[in-house]
Amino acid sequence: MGTPEVFCVRDLELFATSYLDQNAIGYYNSGADDEETLRDNVNSFKKLRFRPRMLIDVAKVDCSTTILGHKIAFPIGIAPTAMQRMAHPDGEIATAKAARSMKTCMTLSTLSNTSIEDVAAASQDGLRWFQLYVVKNRQITRQFVKRAETCGYRALVVTVDAPVLGNRRIDVKNRFRLPPHLSLANFNTGRSSINEEGVPDSGLSRYFVSEIDPSLTWKDIDWLRSITSLPVIVKGILTAEDAKLAVNHGVKGIWVSNHGGRQLDGVPTAIDALPEIVKAVNGRAEIFADGGFRSGMDAFKAIALGARAVFVGRPVLWSLAYNGQDGVQKVLQILQEEFKRTMMLSGK
Repeated sequence: MGTPEVFCVRDLELFATSYLDQNAIGYYNSGADDEETLRDNVNSFKKLRFRPRMLIDVAKVDCSTTILGHKIAFPIGIAPTAMQRMAHPDGEIATAKAARSMKTCMTLSTLSNTSIEDVAAASQDGLRWFQLYVVKNRQITRQFVKRAETCGYRALVVTVDAPVLGNRRIDVKNRFRLPPHLSLANFNTGRSSINEEGVPDSGLSRYFVSEIDPSLTWKDIDWLRSITSLPVIVKGILTAEDAKLAVNHGVKGIWVSNHGGRQLDGVPTAIDALPEIVKAVNGRAEIFADGGFRSGMDAFKAIALGARAVFVGRPVLWSLAYNGQDGVQKVLQILQEEFKRTMMLSGK
């Protein structure tokens, strides 16, 4: 029996939820604590309504834009998501090839199952950014930055909302672990606490405590800017106050995000936080967003509110489970067509 035909992101979610094992789908789909923010991320778009204009010539519509000076075919990119080979054997390689094929940007996670170098080789001339967790060992952080530069990544996306891992109850319940045949390919550690079976909680939580630096401050953003020629984007901003600080510290991009509802539960959604951040930044940096985007219509709402582009995470994981590279291309095609149709119907 073949895979079912899919027509929207929801179809892909239903397929992946029934297809993947509980360890993997629990990790991909879960949020923190009561998962209020996880639900809000999707539901918050429903509060916003279009105000379409009529009798506008939309015979020719151009969905393309630029992000940090690089052209993409439509303003929807791929957010960093960890451990993609739990969804499909090709994992990040499939995602990189799909992004290149669709002429959009892929952001590679520090916690990927495929190395910075291997993803770059697969992506070839495709646009790619590298998401950076600043680890306790600053020499390792330096090495991450140097490897990304050497391999042609065009920006560093520094996650700033995870001094500790959010309390993801499903991962604790499932005793989440990375399957033994997989590793965190950007670390030269081999098997670690993230692979261990029989632990009383989440292996990822244990790994975070051992590796990720909870003392990160704005001074570290200055330090990162001093060691790289790449533009720095801070990911995880939700307030105007932090957006202003980010601009004052010289970042080129602000990524509005609540980490997919996986960190502090009860925070604003990206779409709700966007207006105050756009106003505070006032054009001094490019603004991106993720969190709960399930359609091209959702993406259009964020662009209308001032985002330069939006990024999707879970839909890519679900589409990987559906059909690898072809699945990721499929979800990007769905989102692109929905976005274009929304442009035309709204008179933009």
